[in-house]
Amino acid sequence: MSETSSSSITDTRSEVWRTRVGSALRTTLACTIAGCTYLYGPAPLRRYLTYPAFTYSTALLIVSDAALGDTLRGCWHVLCASIQVMILSLLALQLIGPQNFTNLVAALAMAISGFLVALPVESTHLVTKQIAFGQLVNVYVRTAIDGAEDRVAMHTIHVVCSTALGAVASVLAMLLPCPSPRFAYSQKRKLCELYIHNLCERLNCNIKVISASNNSVVVGYFTLAKSLSATGVKLRQSIRSKLDTMDWEQPQRRIFNSHKIDVQDKLQYLELPIRAMGIALSTCTFPKRVIDEDLKGILLKCRGEFNKKLSQESNLFAHFDAAAISEMKKDIFAKNLLMAYKDLPTSFFLYCMHLLLQDSSSIVNKMDPMPIKTSKKGNFEWSSNNIKEIVMNLFPSKTNLVFPLKASLSLGFAMFLGLTYNKENGYWSGLTVALCFVTGRHSTFSLANARGQGTAMGSIYGVLCCFVFQRCMGIRFLPLLPWVFFSSFLMYSRMYGRAGGISAVAGALLVIGINHEEKPSKFAFVRIVEATIGLICFVIVEILFNPFRASTLAKGKLSECLRSLQHCIDQTIVIPSEKEKSSSYYQASQDEHLKLKSVVDQLEDVTMEAELEPNFWFIPFHNGCYRNMLESLSTMVDLLLFVAYSMEKVRLMLEKDETFFVDLCDRVNENVGNVKNKVGLILNCLEKITRIESSKELENELKNINLPVDIDIEECSRKDAFWIWNGDEEVKNITYSFLHDLEKMANKACNNTDEEMLKGQMLFHYGCLGFCSSSLMRETIKIHNQVKELLVWENPLSQTNLNGVFP
Repeated sequence: MSETSSSSITDTRSEVWRTRVGSALRTTLACTIAGCTYLYGPAPLRRYLTYPAFTYSTALLIVSDAALGDTLRGCWHVLCASIQVMILSLLALQLIGPQNFTNLVAALAMAISGFLVALPVESTHLVTKQIAFGQLVNVYVRTAIDGAEDRVAMHTIHVVCSTALGAVASVLAMLLPCPSPRFAYSQKRKLCELYIHNLCERLNCNIKVISASNNSVVVGYFTLAKSLSATGVKLRQSIRSKLDTMDWEQPQRRIFNSHKIDVQDKLQYLELPIRAMGIALSTCTFPKRVIDEDLKGILLKCRGEFNKKLSQESNLFAHFDAAAISEMKKDIFAKNLLMAYKDLPTSFFLYCMHLLLQDSSSIVNKMDPMPIKTSKKGNFEWSSNNIKEIVMNLFPSKTNLVFPLKASLSLGFAMFLGLTYNKENGYWSGLTVALCFVTGRHSTFSLANARGQGTAMGSIYGVLCCFVFQRCMGIRFLPLLPWVFFSSFLMYSRMYGRAGGISAVAGALLVIGINHEEKPSKFAFVRIVEATIGLICFVIVEILFNPFRASTLAKGKLSECLRSLQHCIDQTIVIPSEKEKSSSYYQASQDEHLKLKSVVDQLEDVTMEAELEPNFWFIPFHNGCYRNMLESLSTMVDLLLFVAYSMEKVRLMLEKDETFFVDLCDRVNENVGNVKNKVGLILNCLEKITRIESSKELENELKNINLPVDIDIEECSRKDAFWIWNGDEEVKNITYSFLHDLEKMANKACNNTDEEMLKGQMLFHYGCLGFCSSSLMRETIKIHNQVKELLVWENPLSQTNLNGVFP
């Protein structure tokens, strides 16, 4: 069963392993070039390389897990940062005077300069800011130490030259033939081949599952399909990152970027139907009696045609063989005509197979608005609104001031305390903070912990190496190389990540790769203390600006997801009336779906952060519950795409032949309206409950919900939604209603071939609508149960009977 499928996973893991080994070798090579140049280079050159620590830091920032395009982009970041630093530092030194740079003055100059560097939040890249922060720390600390001993500009020039050496070493490490140069284009091609192989394996597993004759086979292939799906997500993310990197290797792509958009659209088109097949299979009961030998043969033919089309990477954008596809579509329509009213999941499975065989341009643009948004960015049109937006972006908003203020305060306090503790080594507290910054929210404690552990491990390794090789200091750089190679793998670990891995490399480099006037053990201890000072300042400022825990934000983001989901269902699930049949209606529907998708992604990010943060004295974060809700929300996002697409097709066919489907329009509105009301009531109640913060207020709200309802009243208040909600029964009723309509359509007599084809298409799209509607209700039940579990978890001493509130 798993020989060919497991080979797909094995090939992906082998490629990941080779990529990481190559990245480790290039990181080691870049550090070797920088270290040898500093230690053994020509004396006139070494005179300008007085900041080797920042040379190593620059090389690590640029070359770690990078392709040539990433390295070239890193050099651009170095250039931009150096220009900013030369202007700001020379201006500050000229106005204040080097002789006046006390510890406090240096810290204030760092705070003001850091604020100005960080102020253009969206205009400059984070790496540019990190490099600029580090350069400013070096300039101001050295000026505070030396005073007016050197000329004003010398420190700035030395810092810029040291940074440039790190950038040059990174480029040379990428271009040298051993290991082979790493180009984003070749990586993208290899990743596309792996992703295509992954898609073919997943399709094969899905067909094996639906054709299985016993449950043991189903479990095996279904589990394998999930594993392949997780691998596919990572491959797709890697491909997207390489598409951006290719712009730096091929500058013409920045002007003519349609190929990048086509690749993203195509990947989304291929991924969505196969992912939807998994949703259909997750609701099936096996074995499937509606799957006969003829249908198995049709599915195998479709799989063969799909594999044939994607057998070569160059065929990714090619069309299927028209004659073969037309014949298979007719067979699918004929089979669906016989079994659509018997089994909705199988009908939806065939629907997804039908979508895979269609042309991508007509599906992706209608089913997923994301590519439309992407393409619009490339075709900018001048208008009064656009000009106004550009002008407004020139002025910092309240939100955009948060990051500059955090950077200013963190760097200022870290530098002042670092200089106060040990003036000669006052760099390290500021440099630690400079390399810590990330935009947006992040797990502050985990990031600080990873950097602290990495710094300690690297420093201790450096001290041990200096002790072992104290009699042969000429080869002291050699034992550093295996540590750089090993630490490069720490960057991919969950415990240390990129921050901890870079800190581990830098910790050893700064002990072994620099000439010290003091003992390595003393320097290592002082640097660990300085790094701790910097991390403490970083954590305190982050807490002051972000006082809310990630788990608290996750609760609020969950409430926002439920509200956005309700709005999205209101926009897309009902066939519009004559007044609503306009482009603005469909644009509003797409905008709501975009917002829902964005909020779900934000919830996932906050959930990941909450999983990493310490609990302290708070209730532990219920990550399993949030993960289950995220899975249901992601499934509903996909289902709503199919709902919007199938609703549009049903509406067009109703308009095309009103006489043949004379009584169907009312049934469609009745069924989908019923789903809208049931799901909307529950989502509204769940959204209100998840917004409540205090346990006392929650108890009062739950008691208000827990009221008797008059069963004779058709319309009930939203607070009574929990009482009327019998999830499993509601799903059965709505499924039966759609199946009943499908059976009536299937038994309806046709006078000619065109009517027969129209009836088959209506069965196809209406069956899709029925499956998605029942699945939306099913996923709502899961969210309903998870919210109940979350409330019990967070309020274990609540006197309200949650089981009575959540039937």
